[in-house]
Amino acid sequence: MKIRLLTLISLVLTLAFSESYAQFNLDGQILQRSEFRNGFGGLIREGQDPALFTAHRARLQASYQLDNLTFYMSVQDIRTWGSTPQVKATDNFLSVHEAWAQIKIGDYWSVKLGRQELNYDNFRFLGNLDWALQARAHDFALAKYEKEDMKFHFGGAYNQASQSLVDQPFLIPNQYKVAQMARYENKWGKISFSALFWNDGREWQNFDANGNLLDKGVRYRSTLGVPTLKYNSGNSQIAAFYYHQFGKDVSGRNLNAYNFSLAYNHVIPVDREAGKLWTLSLGTEHISGTSNLGDDVNRSYNPLYGTNHLFNGYMDLFFVGGTHENSVGVEDYFLRSRYAFNKNFFLQGDYHLFYAQNDVFRLGQPEAELLDSFFGTELDLTLGWIVTDAFSIQAGYSQFFHTDTFATLNGVSNPKNAQNWAYLMLIFRPTMKNKFVGILL
Repeated sequence: MKIRLLTLISLVLTLAFSESYAQFNLDGQILQRSEFRNGFGGLIREGQDPALFTAHRARLQASYQLDNLTFYMSVQDIRTWGSTPQVKATDNFLSVHEAWAQIKIGDYWSVKLGRQELNYDNFRFLGNLDWALQARAHDFALAKYEKEDMKFHFGGAYNQASQSLVDQPFLIPNQYKVAQMARYENKWGKISFSALFWNDGREWQNFDANGNLLDKGVRYRSTLGVPTLKYNSGNSQIAAFYYHQFGKDVSGRNLNAYNFSLAYNHVIPVDREAGKLWTLSLGTEHISGTSNLGDDVNRSYNPLYGTNHLFNGYMDLFFVGGTHENSVGVEDYFLRSRYAFNKNFFLQGDYHLFYAQNDVFRLGQPEAELLDSFFGTELDLTLGWIVTDAFSIQAGYSQFFHTDTFATLNGVSNPKNAQNWAYLMLIFRPTMKNKFVGILL
């Protein structure tokens, strides 16, 4: 019996590692992040104690390539230190992050099926949510045509909660029932460009007082945009993006919303050979919203599946985890500055001015009171250090200076004067080019 088992193992290893048959690759990553939260994700009130914790992502990644066929799978453990007893039989923290197969058809076409990341452009609308330890992946069918600088991807998904015998209500939170996507990108000289269409169908249900289903259906939100429009000239770059949403929200209201950004980026090569670079970015982003006094039309744009931590300040007060959704929108005026002392070490400072995009009223009075549109300012400081090819250290500190308008809109009475957040992250990524997580510039 032992001889048979050893023979089988030897055969599997021979097939896996022999270049004449296939290529097998096994790698992984570990992120460990300690955070001090004193207003992160929402204003903290006087008398509330800040949070302090350490959490990690441990991800194992395996790929297997045979001729024109590639299999890929990654499993991950996401947990907060101390959240499980030392002696335990099992827990719910281990999960599959990706599991897909891709087949190449000819020189330019390929098809990718399964659970996969959709990570495009500047990650504003479709991103892998790398900052969040659990990250994001879609159950999706994707077709690709790629030839030199031109790429055309299109695909879709149809989701159900289980393998039931009859049709059941789709009750998975924050998930589409059906989606279609088409994306095109190209480059012409100094200009980079991409266009995106995303159609997102959410299921709605009506139940009676006893929980019996009365009716259900699907309502569609469409997003049409230019995620990337860049012009490069020497050390300077002008970058912009625009999205427009239309259709209906899940409650049935008509949608008419937009999101645009314009920025000027400039690199000052202090000593390019040594990696000493000073990078500056000045710009604005506008995300439309609906007045909190009410409107027949939903004018609140939603960056549905983006890595929203990268935008509007690192304290995640806007559009992360549902914050500020279906609200008055935001106008963000920002200045980012990064100084790289060498190729392995940098310091970065970001400064934001936040305003409401639509009117904000103080409700509950005999007459609604129109408030000033200024939300406040945020300062973000970030340090990045590549210690070795496999190990990096990243740290940050952020401070938000809120106004009464922002506190009133979020229903936070008596907020603390000091709203801040700090973190320290150890990143082990031996085979990945991206040695840092969740920073922009």
